[in-house]
Amino acid sequence: MLSKTIQETINEQINHELYSAYTYLSMSAYFESLNLRGFAHWMRAQSREEVAHAMKFFDFLHDRGGRVVLPAIDEPPAEFESPLEVFQQALGHERKVTGLIYKIYDLAVKEKDYATQALLNWFVAEQVEEEKSTGEIVEHLKQSGNDPTGLLFLDKQLGERKSED
Repeated sequence: MLSKTIQETINEQINHELYSAYTYLSMSAYFESLNLRGFAHWMRAQSREEVAHAMKFFDFLHDRGGRVVLPAIDEPPAEFESPLEVFQQALGHERKVTGLIYKIYDLAVKEKDYATQALLNWFVAEQVEEEKSTGEIVEHLKQSGNDPTGLLFLDKQLGERKSED
């Protein structure tokens, strides 16, 4: 049986995942405005991935007989100083999401909700990958500094990201 507390927390997480999608879409728009199509592509793919995460929670609630509640999604940031700042914000955001996943996991352990723990095991592994890939891009941007050649090389690499949807 799905507890009211877990149901509410998962509904909050759906909202966080959709906010993440909005945030990455906003970041994609920023990169489009700089004509950095590879960066924009990477962020757009990230946005789609976050929607898929929200739907995973959405479907889980329905499968467990829960009720999905969809409150308004906050407006994401839209002004950025540099590609490095964007990815530093993205990394900080992923770390925040990791903390939220851990919070739900702790609650599921406390309530002995094994089905929710099983779902969250996937998300825990996913967050390791999210933080790793975003952190690597932050490091590459730091290494390239203000070198336009390095930025364009990274733009080309990020444009090769395959969508996972």
